[in-house]
Amino acid sequence: MPHSQTSAHRDSLVGARLARGASPWLLPTVATAAVSLLRARRSGAAKAVAVPATALAAGMLWFFRDPEREISSGRVISPADGVVQSIMPWKDGRTRVAIFMSPLNVHVNRAPLAGTVTSVEHIPGGFVPAFNKESENNERVVWHFDTELGDIEMIQIAGAVARRIVPYIPEGTKVEQGERIGLIRFGSRVDIYLPEGVDVAVEVGQKTVAGVTRIDRD
Repeated sequence: MPHSQTSAHRDSLVGARLARGASPWLLPTVATAAVSLLRARRSGAAKAVAVPATALAAGMLWFFRDPEREISSGRVISPADGVVQSIMPWKDGRTRVAIFMSPLNVHVNRAPLAGTVTSVEHIPGGFVPAFNKESENNERVVWHFDTELGDIEMIQIAGAVARRIVPYIPEGTKVEQGERIGLIRFGSRVDIYLPEGVDVAVEVGQKTVAGVTRIDRD
């Protein structure tokens, strides 16, 4: 079984930490579930709330999981869990690899290469579904990394539900390959631009695992 698949199977709540930036969504949900469970024995209304509230809290815990990963070797590794949505040559010679992240994926993004963050720019926009072509005009955060391959651009794109992108590190930070750099809440997309002359190793429809799947080819 490929390394990326085995890593994906190991991603569970057992031994996993929760993603930074989850608190505004997670704490109210878990608190509601806890209170309704405590009151369920005495109140029929609380009992009616307890089941969906507990299910929602469990779903939130699953969504905001942040498992440890054994970082793979390679010049460029995937910044996101998901499925390769498109591979598109750009006019300037670069190649854009777009990775769609469903609500079932881990939504913590990782640095595709080691280097220095030279820019983190938030750009306001819409919130159409991330698999839609018009999502290129969505709310997004544009990253630039100074790496051994030169400037690498990566874009976190919010989806129809994901209306909050949470960068973990500021401009000027030195990062290791595979280091956690940010979170997109709920379904979304991450684009990475490979420099001219760097061949793509993945295919459209292929599943990727952040920090594990290699994006480029020797």
